[in-house]
Amino acid sequence: MTEYIAGVAIPDSKLAQDATDLIRDTTPPLIFHHSRRVYLFGSLQAAVLGLSPDPELLYVAALFHDTGLVQPYRSDHQRFEMDGADQARAFVLAHGLSESEADTVWTAVALHTTPEVPYGMAPEIAATTAGVETDVLGMRLGNITRAQIDAVTAAHPRPDFKRQILEAFTDGFRHRPDTTFGTVNADVLQHFVPGFRRTDFVDVIENSAWPE
Repeated sequence: MTEYIAGVAIPDSKLAQDATDLIRDTTPPLIFHHSRRVYLFGSLQAAVLGLSPDPELLYVAALFHDTGLVQPYRSDHQRFEMDGADQARAFVLAHGLSESEADTVWTAVALHTTPEVPYGMAPEIAATTAGVETDVLGMRLGNITRAQIDAVTAAHPRPDFKRQILEAFTDGFRHRPDTTFGTVNADVLQHFVPGFRRTDFVDVIENSAWPE
């Protein structure tokens, strides 16, 4: 029987069930519950925006979007978003989806912390970002009814979420600070890692190898 939360159907295909089992078993409850909320809020925001994302692709993107913050998924050499995107792509290809569908899921995960750009792309990409922005930043909460918010948070609570997600961000990329250049992730390290100094874009240009 299909599960509904706040009127949103949770995909029940083998792909979705396997994704649920994998992320629930290999990530902390913080990440699992946040990722499910991203799917639910992303679906609700998509309806308001007139978008019709494929529920299965959106679900997988939402579940994998923050896996790059934690072991065994995170790397030492690239942005955490790309770690999750690579894992999501491999997962959907292993389940028989097309290269095109895998590219959509990869992009949705890779761009989920990039403001504005995802809204000009495929519905699954836009909805993933919308879900993240709602749950993490509180953006467009007014698009969602109190009853819908209560239903989502009853199924997937967010106690002490602000502090815990910031801690997860810090732990997820403090060991690879160079990967935060040009991203919102640098803001996190600026706040929580003593001695961190963000790479300045102007300095990079002015000190580049090009002679003047």
